Amino acid sequence: MSTVLNGAGSTSTTRARSMPVPPPVRAPRSRRRPALLALGIALVAVGAVVAVWLVGAQGQRTSVLMMARDVPYGAVVTDADVTSVEVSLDPSVSVVPTTDRDRVVGMSAATTLSAGSLVSPGQLTSATPPGPGQVLVGVAVPAVRMPAGGLLAGDRVLIVDTPAADADPPTGVPGSIAATVVRVGAADLNGVSVVDVTVAPGDGPALAARSATGRIAIVVQPRTG
Repeated sequence: MSTVLNGAGSTSTTRARSMPVPPPVRAPRSRRRPALLALGIALVAVGAVVAVWLVGAQGQRTSVLMMARDVPYGAVVTDADVTSVEVSLDPSVSVVPTTDRDRVVGMSAATTLSAGSLVSPGQLTSATPPGPGQVLVGVAVPAVRMPAGGLLAGDRVLIVDTPAADADPPTGVPGSIAATVVRVGAADLNGVSVVDVTVAPGDGPALAARSATGRIAIVVQPRTG
């Protein structure tokens, strides 16, 4: 408080004015949404469960048999032809467990088995060619009457009649016999290979007779599967 002289010599008293104080500002309260919070917690829980499941699935590996070497159709599988690998597989995939190795060795390949492929029960058979409803015939074929790429066990072929060397080409469709290649022998000094094939029982004698004349050629049909 201060004293001030006025014009009449009298004094007047005034009070000092204090600065106004602003009212306190409060931060707005956050509005929590219980539904969103619950959803977030649920998503975190689901993610954790999925992660645990994936880790467990990757850890479930099975010991199965894999081909270590190529084995042609009809050949007997030896112990050196197979090896064991640890893999993670879908339950629908048909494989042979390592514990059945002794059972697989000694069986015959029901199809051509390629190195690096997993062994499937349907690819093996306890019987060697010829199977039921088949006969095995060996035909001697010169190199010039076979495909340049050679033949593979399991190939489906047509063994076709050819005319004599000095005869005219046939005017009609030549006779042929359907067969499946079992194995191919090494060529001799004249370039002739003996090819073992399976045919229907009724075609066996006719094919043997044609092979004896040497007037046959081989046509490879499209591979299936």
